[in-house]
Amino acid sequence: MMSGEGWAEAFLEMMSVERAAAANTLRAYERDLADASGFLAGRGLSLASASAGDVEAYFADLGRRGLSSATASRRRAALRQFYRFVLGEGWRADDPSRRVEAPRRGRPLPRVLSRQEAAALIAAATARDAVRGLRLACMIELAYAGGLRVSELTGLTLAQVARGPDFLMIRGKGGKERLAPLNDAARAAVRAWLEVRSSTLPKGDAANPWLFPSGGKGGRLTPRRFAQLLSEAAVEAGIDPARVSPHVLRHAFATHLLEGGADLRVVQTLLGHADIATTQIYTHVAGERLAEVVATAHPLSASRKPRRESGFS
Repeated sequence: MMSGEGWAEAFLEMMSVERAAAANTLRAYERDLADASGFLAGRGLSLASASAGDVEAYFADLGRRGLSSATASRRRAALRQFYRFVLGEGWRADDPSRRVEAPRRGRPLPRVLSRQEAAALIAAATARDAVRGLRLACMIELAYAGGLRVSELTGLTLAQVARGPDFLMIRGKGGKERLAPLNDAARAAVRAWLEVRSSTLPKGDAANPWLFPSGGKGGRLTPRRFAQLLSEAAVEAGIDPARVSPHVLRHAFATHLLEGGADLRVVQTLLGHADIATTQIYTHVAGERLAEVVATAHPLSASRKPRRESGFS
């Protein structure tokens, strides 16, 4: 009988010959099956010997990795198709993926940085060369302090901050306006950036209206470039760059507010969400993080040794 690897090769050949799968599709299936094989190998198993419990554990692991819902769903679907093929060929008497209930398609939980990681990211940005470091630190501070979308951040004008405001007036999706309060750190970062901003202006562009100007076609730093700089700062801060993006800063803003006791309606207003159901997803993230704190810090937690008390027995 062929091994699990041989089964995978036969499956890919079937997909190519019988179903005329495109080359990109075949490569995706190959990567998905290799991912499953790698997980099972860590448990001393293979695609041929995996049980329903092992497949269920793999599916659960996909959810814990922070993959996009599309990627995780595709990998589950690839493994289900593979095992249906194997069952049809008679190589196994069962389909270990059949009994595993597919997760409901819903909004995935957002990735979030801890407060310490957010601080480390800002510190890494500030540690860069003077001017570029001040710009990146200012952008991170504003995104994290105000919960700004990346388009809102890169679209800020000089006029919006020229007087050192305590808050920004943001025009969000659908042209809806909202206030974004700024904390002391964000205001200080803006002041520091404004002191050096003129030195970054392209020659002959003294009237550039953007807070974060650039020599590019649009005259301002692009969301894509900010994402690149953010990834570089993440590496320098010792954080996996796959966990960091401009939108993750917005997620951190909302989650940390809720952890601190902020009212959900207030967070909804600050984020500019039209429906509170969109904001409620952050309560799950904050709840999980608070549960971890209780589990590790509470004196009666099973993870902590009980303190020996004196007195009557």
